[in-house]
Amino acid sequence: MEILIGALIRLFVSVLSFLLVGAFLPGFNLGRLVNALAVALVIAILGYLIELVPTIKHRRINSKIRGLVGFIISVIVIYIAQFIIPELTISIIGALLAAVIIGIIDMIVPTFKIKEILSEY
Repeated sequence: MEILIGALIRLFVSVLSFLLVGAFLPGFNLGRLVNALAVALVIAILGYLIELVPTIKHRRINSKIRGLVGFIISVIVIYIAQFIIPELTISIIGALLAAVIIGIIDMIVPTFKIKEILSEY
C-alpha cells in the first residue's frame, strides 16, 4: 500500500511538473491537461511496477537506483509519448530537461511525509 501511495503522489507531482515544464520549456508542448495526465500516468505505473519487483523479493530498492531508473524511464516515456498522443511535440532535449526538472521537483516534494499523513487515515 505504501508503494501505491507513493506512486499516486508522484503522479500528482508529475502532472503539475509537466504543466510547469510545458509552460516554460521550449521544445516541450503538451497541448492539453489530459495529455499531461496521460504521460504522468504511464510514468507512475512504470515506476510503481519497477519498485514492486524488489519488494516482492523482500528487498527495498536503493533510492539512488530508483532515481536513476525513474529518470531513464521518464525520458523514454516523455519522448515516445509524442508518437502516441498527436498533440504532443517534444524534442530529445525537451524530454531530457523535463525529466531533470521532474526529478528535482520529486526530490523536493516530501513524499515520505505525505505517506505518513495519509497512512494515519
